[in-house]
Amino acid sequence: MNKSILRLAIPNIISNITVPILGMVDIALMGHLESAVYIGAIGLGSVIFNVLYLSLGFLRMGTTGFTAQAYGKSDNSEIAHGLYRALGMAFVLALLLIMFQLPIEKLSFYLLNGSEEVKSLAREYFYIRIYAAPATLGIFVLMGWFVGLQNTVLPMILSITINVLNIGFNLYFVQVLKMDVAGVALGTVLAQYSGLALGIFIVIRKYGHKLQPLKMAVLLQVVQLSRFFKVNRDILIRSVLLILTLSFFTSESAGMGDQILAVNSMMLQYFFVFSYFMDGFAYAGEALVGKHTGKNDQKMLSLTVKKLLMWGLILSFPFMLFYGFAHQSLFRLITDNDSLIQLAERYRLWLILIPITTFSAFIWDGIYIGATASVSMRNTMLIASLIVFFPCWYFLQPSYINHGLWIAFHAFMLSRGVLMTLFSSKALAFKWFRV
Repeated sequence: MNKSILRLAIPNIISNITVPILGMVDIALMGHLESAVYIGAIGLGSVIFNVLYLSLGFLRMGTTGFTAQAYGKSDNSEIAHGLYRALGMAFVLALLLIMFQLPIEKLSFYLLNGSEEVKSLAREYFYIRIYAAPATLGIFVLMGWFVGLQNTVLPMILSITINVLNIGFNLYFVQVLKMDVAGVALGTVLAQYSGLALGIFIVIRKYGHKLQPLKMAVLLQVVQLSRFFKVNRDILIRSVLLILTLSFFTSESAGMGDQILAVNSMMLQYFFVFSYFMDGFAYAGEALVGKHTGKNDQKMLSLTVKKLLMWGLILSFPFMLFYGFAHQSLFRLITDNDSLIQLAERYRLWLILIPITTFSAFIWDGIYIGATASVSMRNTMLIASLIVFFPCWYFLQPSYINHGLWIAFHAFMLSRGVLMTLFSSKALAFKWFRV
């Protein structure tokens, strides 16, 4: 079982590492231009797409869960039609994003702060990158489909290829053609469509035997279609609540001043680093739990859940030690401002605690997605955000200021893990006493 988990987790961890590297290259390219407004424009434009695509992440998650269960049942018809169904939804949603790009842009820049020069450049970035939506959402589906088929090497290859191409295109457009933010946006568009083409080629070449002819009666089967929309609806609500909580955290940080915003942003970067690492095991959970759920193999389901949680717990301690001993060096990787580093030292406890309070939420997310237990995912997020995070912030922040905000954040993440543990018996028909 441990070998199966690591076989699926390690390629995902490697592919996740390429995500922040691409972001750093984009910022570095803009940072070497004559004005700081280019960095702000990329940052502002990226926020819009991060929110949009995080909200639509259910396309990957739902596809993984459904595909893994169909794989467990050896149901090739549902494996194929699940892919067709998800791709159809992805392209409809992408078309809607392109059709409504003007109101999306107006609302986004109304809500976001920034100088007019930064906003003008960010709008240029937005109106180019929005045309990558069909490719981006299509890649979400293909990534989820591959993981559902117990293959995380292909998503790794696809992710690395897309990000390497993106870096190459961006370097060419910005440094050779001198296109600034437009070059970064165009590089992203070309890399995404290249990735989609490669993904489709892989599907046909490696899994062509599973691609049964499209049958509208099967595609539009009421039971499957209803389940498909219900699961994706619940995951969407869960994702929106997560984005709302994290956005509120950042907004409240900004309300405490530029220095607190900078400190909290630095520490959140290391929260995301840990999340990228844990997501590798979460993806393994999606694939294995989905397969065993499809097979209705309670013994293997029970063993898989226990092993995944064990890996999460064991790996959280080295991260805690690393954050504990290297926190000052980690802060200096981001800034050389001594006053900012000294301020960050006052809040280092909250950095050190991140692994132990968050690992179970990440692992359980993967388990619940594999089991398509979307109602419980949604409900635990509703409780954790609306009943735990916001009340904690409301009562603690006036007295403890930034410490209160961080306590609310940790309570939010910890409560998600605890609640999903408590809900697991019903949500997954999971029996803790099984060996």
